[in-house]
Amino acid sequence: MAKSKLRDIPDLSAYAISGTAVPVRVTPKAAKDSITVDEGAIRITVTVPPENGKADEAVRQILATAMQVAPSALTLKQAQTARDKLFVYAP
Repeated sequence: MAKSKLRDIPDLSAYAISGTAVPVRVTPKAAKDSITVDEGAIRITVTVPPENGKADEAVRQILATAMQVAPSALTLKQAQTARDKLFVYAP
């Protein structure tokens, strides 16, 4: 998977504490990849369609970049097929 060309990535390194649950609202098949934090809610849009876990992997990559951690340290714990997802950071 190619790295996305994100700009203006918010600093989410405060979530990089072992065991921290990170709730995310996802929009697949968007016009561009982006991540925003609005009133404490993390919203991620990806251009990838939601098939075979491709969108989940794209979200994991973007979230890891914002948190400044390795993507392998993030585990999708809840809602593999829903828009509201829960990732857990475990280095």
